[in-house]
Amino acid sequence: MREKFTSELKAAMKAGDRARVDAIRMITAALKDKDIEARGAGRQVGEDDILALLQKMVKSRRESLEIYEKAGRADLADKEAGEIVVIESFLPSPLGEAEVEAAIEAAIASTGAASIRDMGKVVAALKGAYAGRMDFGKASAKVKARLG
Repeated sequence: MREKFTSELKAAMKAGDRARVDAIRMITAALKDKDIEARGAGRQVGEDDILALLQKMVKSRRESLEIYEKAGRADLADKEAGEIVVIESFLPSPLGEAEVEAAIEAAIASTGAASIRDMGKVVAALKGAYAGRMDFGKASAKVKARLG
């Protein structure tokens, strides 16, 4: 994935796409911060960590976009929307609603979850299998409703 960031950055620089260059540089800077944090903890940053970072960045930008739209700042809202598009281009395609339901059912069956106390095991199984492809906030609510 790191190589993809580098190659996309080079392509954007050659094309003169300033907004894409800025967004990819922002991603690589966040990734370097994550590397430093992980090194301090004595571990490596894996693909799942990168996908989680990208999802977090998209979520943050969506929140900012909403705030800017409410404040009437179209210029800042457009910038955030552009960054969201660039970041999402590196994420795998998200699961559809039916696929999320099927994944939750499979995770419940595979973990043997029977009650709300097993929710953590189910969500952990989903995160391991579907990192970057599912909104785990919404998925957690569905798991809770299913087990509760």
